Parts: sequence; C-alpha cells; structure tokens
Amino acid sequence: MAKSATQILGAQDRVLDGARQIVIVIGASLFVALCARVVLPLPFTPVPLTLQNFGVLLVGLSLGGRRGFAALVLYLTEGLMGLQVFSPTGPGGLAQLLGPTGGFLLAYPFVAAIAGWVFEKGRAGAKKSFARAAAASVLAEICLFVSGLSWLAVLTHSFAQAIRFGLYWFVFAEIIKIMSAAALASGWQRFHKVHP
Repeated sequence: MAKSATQILGAQDRVLDGARQIVIVIGASLFVALCARVVLPLPFTPVPLTLQNFGVLLVGLSLGGRRGFAALVLYLTEGLMGLQVFSPTGPGGLAQLLGPTGGFLLAYPFVAAIAGWVFEKGRAGAKKSFARAAAASVLAEICLFVSGLSWLAVLTHSFAQAIRFGLYWFVFAEIIKIMSAAALASGWQRFHKVHP
C-alpha cells in the first residue's frame, strides 16, 4: 500500500528537524570553543580566566537542558580528539582534562543541563524571565565550582589551596558572566515570542 503524501511530508519534516537539531548542537559546541579562545592567564593560579563559562551558560539557557548537555559532551569529545577547542593556555586533549582545569571542563555538560533545565522548567505558565535565567545560572555555577574545586583539591592535596587557585580570583568575573548570559537568554526569549 502506498504511503500517503502527509506521511511522506511528515517523515521529511522529521528528518529536516533532526538535521537542524544536529547543526544547532554542533554550532553550540563551536561557540564554546570560540569563547575558550578569549583568555586571560593569571600569574598566581594555574586556572586562566576565560569566557568558556559564559558560553556554557548561554548554550544551556538558550538550547535547554538536553541539547545543552549534548553540545557540551560534543565539545569535550572534540577536545579529546585533539581539536584545539580548549583554552590555548593549556596542553590540550586528555592532558587538559587531567590538569588543573579538568574538574571545570568535565562539569560543563552538567552545567549546561542544569542551567537549561531550570530555565525551561518551573511553574506552569511562568515566563522565562531574567531572574529565572540568573537563578538557573547561579545553580549551574555552583555545580561548576564544586566540580572544579574538588578536582583542584585532589591535585593540590589541599582544599584551601584549591579555593585560592580556583575561586577567589573568579567571583567578580562569574557574576558578570551570569548576568550577561541571563540577560541575553531572557532577551532572546522575549524577542522570539514577539517574532516567532
């Protein structure tokens, strides 16, 4: 029995939507890689100041939990394969994941997932506001710093040293990144509602 035209068109639409989702996830991973290129090495810590965290938050908030998670798993895979997607101040590849920034990098998929999930879920009918995006980003950053500082503590054998290397110098910059990502994500949501 021949398929109806609506079944064929429906199948084509699903294929096109699947391809579109793949392109979005790949593009998001490349966006985070570009953010990693904006780096400021700090002489008193092995952890550089980069825009990566901003990129991870924005990807999670913009794409949602599942696609954000997928984009950051892809990003880590690209780095493991030897592509130059990590901060250029590190050795790259597996060595970068095992180095001082490894705990932060390995948390990225979960950071994007938390930010995206909290932003897109919530009370039924609640709008995706700046406050909600900022709260989602703060929760995601807590996950990021718990992972990053835990790994630094393992490497340095001192939680106090991990705090000195991975937290004190970054608090102000992280507040700016959280606010910027929240503003862009909530602004995009408002724009998208007005211009679907």
